[in-house]
Amino acid sequence: MPSLVEPAIVAGSLSASAQPVLVAGPIMLRPWADDDVPAVVSAYAESEIQRWHARSMSPDEASRWVAEAASAWVSEAAASWAVDIEGTLEGRMTLTFDLTDGSAEAASWTRAASRGRGIASRALHRATVWALSVGMHRVELEHSTRNPGSCRVATRAGFTAEGTRRDGALYADGWHDMHVHAKVSAGSELGEMSSSLRTVEC
Repeated sequence: MPSLVEPAIVAGSLSASAQPVLVAGPIMLRPWADDDVPAVVSAYAESEIQRWHARSMSPDEASRWVAEAASAWVSEAAASWAVDIEGTLEGRMTLTFDLTDGSAEAASWTRAASRGRGIASRALHRATVWALSVGMHRVELEHSTRNPGSCRVATRAGFTAEGTRRDGALYADGWHDMHVHAKVSAGSELGEMSSSLRTVEC
């Protein structure tokens, strides 16, 4: 059945170019490389990353994960970046795409030793600026209501808290309500982030 709506982003327009490297001060968002596999395994051994991403990672799984990130860019399913500071893997930032709706869903993690430094919020902001610049209309993320750290990341990156999905995701300890945050292109601010956190109920 033909659609009466033109896709917000034309298929092939993203993958026609190499996945971009994005820079935010000392933070570099770069495509994943095979050399990242040991650090990915180590990251997914951390308790907080395991808790909120509901998985661990063997070396073979991490190798496939890195390869799948490259394939996702080619198929325009997602852009996934290693968050790198001076050659050290500090985190992950991924945007999963819906080209028809012009929307992207963000997911990220930060290594335990690097939390509290604003890395995740700056990486999210930079990835969002890029997404809106290539035609995305909306970037959203959600997090467990029991994870206030992710709420602070979203808020500092300029995302608006939109509401709660009840029993929205299943974790190892059961169903969690999920807070939804988003930034949209219409009237959105693409400049520098506020240096202070806005207060939302998370």
